[in-house]
Amino acid sequence: MAPGWLTAVAWTYLSVCFLCAAIVGYDIFVCGRRQSMGVMNAVYPITALYFGPLALAVYWRWRRAPSRRAPGAGSGSLAHAPQTAMARTGEAPGTDAGQHGAHGVAETPERPAADRQAKAGQPRWLMMATEVSHCGSGCALGDVISEFAIFWLALSIAGVTLWAEYIGDYFFALAFGIVFQYFAIAPMRGLGVRDGLKAAAKADFISLTAFEVGLFGWMAVMAFVLFPAPNNLTPGSAAFWFLMQVGMMIGFFASWPANVWLVRRGIKIPM
Repeated sequence: MAPGWLTAVAWTYLSVCFLCAAIVGYDIFVCGRRQSMGVMNAVYPITALYFGPLALAVYWRWRRAPSRRAPGAGSGSLAHAPQTAMARTGEAPGTDAGQHGAHGVAETPERPAADRQAKAGQPRWLMMATEVSHCGSGCALGDVISEFAIFWLALSIAGVTLWAEYIGDYFFALAFGIVFQYFAIAPMRGLGVRDGLKAAAKADFISLTAFEVGLFGWMAVMAFVLFPAPNNLTPGSAAFWFLMQVGMMIGFFASWPANVWLVRRGIKIPM
């Protein structure tokens, strides 16, 4: 059983994170600040579920899109009045320059030139943080579903619940990670379902594995050092999820170098 102080800290931080995620979700879905890349509408609230105020601050400062309910209204570095195709590209609509943005990628609703132009002056760490949060959101969602499923089904391997958690967490994280990556890569590259899933698996496997290795290392500390059997924490306690949030932060930074390498090799496209 977790000590009282840890339970109090856990409930406080969990509450703050849920509030931050709700604020981001409300801003995106109710206030009409949808992201140009649709999958990011889910990524930012999920990231706030474990990074809390930090994720909210980064979103509000740099990743908050202009409101589509009131054109030209918004805040942060992305709040710019709508521009014509000629203003954005310097060319009349219909020309090659007007139809293609940087890197020769055809303009689509998923990645308009105006958004790339607005993000061009932002720090490089912010681009990488977005890449990692995209990977991490699929991992986090898969981990949460897996942990609850294993807890409810009382699964274990050789009498150790952690081994079942490792397998279940990795499987679900990989599944959700590839889906999240598919909805980022396929629209940008104009890929069909089969090619899109192949590209998503190639782009996400390494970064996702790095995330899970970081998380799994922390879970081992939780299970064998902080709360060894028979006092293992379970998903039924707030302390368990607070420590899992810490593990997800560790996984986030563990996957950072992998994402840098993948972007440099052109396997992942900068967001």
